[in-house]
Amino acid sequence: MSWALSAFADEAADTADTQIQALQRAGIKLVDLRGIEGHNISVLPLDVAEQVQKKLAAANIGVGMFGSPIGKIDIADDMAIDLGKLEHLGKLSSIFGCKAVRIFSYYNKGKLDAAVWEKESLSRLTKLRDLASKLGMVLYHENEHGIFGDSVAHNALLGERLRQPGGSFRLIFDFDNYNQCGEDVWQAWLKLKPMTDAFHLKDSDASRQHVPVGQGSGQVKKILADAVASGWSGPLSLEPHLQHSKAVQATNVGGQENKALKEMSRTDVFQIAAEAALSLLGQIKAPLV
Repeated sequence: MSWALSAFADEAADTADTQIQALQRAGIKLVDLRGIEGHNISVLPLDVAEQVQKKLAAANIGVGMFGSPIGKIDIADDMAIDLGKLEHLGKLSSIFGCKAVRIFSYYNKGKLDAAVWEKESLSRLTKLRDLASKLGMVLYHENEHGIFGDSVAHNALLGERLRQPGGSFRLIFDFDNYNQCGEDVWQAWLKLKPMTDAFHLKDSDASRQHVPVGQGSGQVKKILADAVASGWSGPLSLEPHLQHSKAVQATNVGGQENKALKEMSRTDVFQIAAEAALSLLGQIKAPLV
């Protein structure tokens, strides 16, 4: 049983150098690459990727996951957009030594029939899963507000239809996003526990304001303690959203930024988020590696 903690360090800074400094200050040795050096990871030029990797390696920081925006387009948009992004991430995989890709499951901006939305989302995700398998990569679907896989019921459906032990499609449990959707987060965990492969450490209160993890309505401590007791293993990603920086805004973020922390520097707010997460993980004796 082991838990690997990483972080979306683009919430602390834009450049590789400053992201590395923020990770070192926090004591986190893995990064989830999303925005860096002015590029989203899904379109990061290979030469820039090589430069970034040299800096990460020199700092002894690994890449836990690619925080891609794949699946954050409409079901009416060209599927080739996402297939191309995944192909590019396949090229980056050998540079960064990372095979894990965060994805989503499509908007329905045209308000098409729910059955059409379901069918098209599953079709697209199946194509992505098959391509990921061909590339030797693994997709991690995040439950995000407004996409097909936002509710507990829809995520359970995705797990039943697409997820297989050791396969190329897995599920992330994001506490905050279930809270943003109005779900009972503890009941969500009880339903999805058997098919949860990763966690996103993000939290919000009853007013949907983002707060340090463990201080909101996401029942994070209770759920993670149960995960420890159950022998769960996998990756955890710190994605605090306490400030809605450009990196966060680019994700079509829901909820509100933390008003009390609004005027602080991004790096200091990131440190507050990291300290809260590490304190909580220490309290439940999480088996961090």
